[in-house]
Amino acid sequence: MRKAIFAIIAAAVLATVSGISPAAAGPLGRHEVYGVEGDDMLKMRAGPGVGYVVIVGLPNGTVVRVISCEQSGSTRWCSVTMEKARGLKGYVSASYLRKL
Repeated sequence: MRKAIFAIIAAAVLATVSGISPAAAGPLGRHEVYGVEGDDMLKMRAGPGVGYVVIVGLPNGTVVRVISCEQSGSTRWCSVTMEKARGLKGYVSASYLRKL
């Protein structure tokens, strides 16, 4: 029981110290878009930053495969491919991805 409590506390401390949310800290692989408000969509961009062109908008529930992630400024950007259209590749903010 002590080990379980310690593991939970350690995970929370690491997430807080690293500045990465638990959803964004997950391993590579399949993720879904979540947390996008209302009628908005998560923007898939040509590069890791808001200065890059938007390729497509992804609504909540869209499944993507995370290839890699990198920090750019205060945002963690992940290189992703679409689950159902693997030829479509781009970058999205890790804050809106949840591990499946």
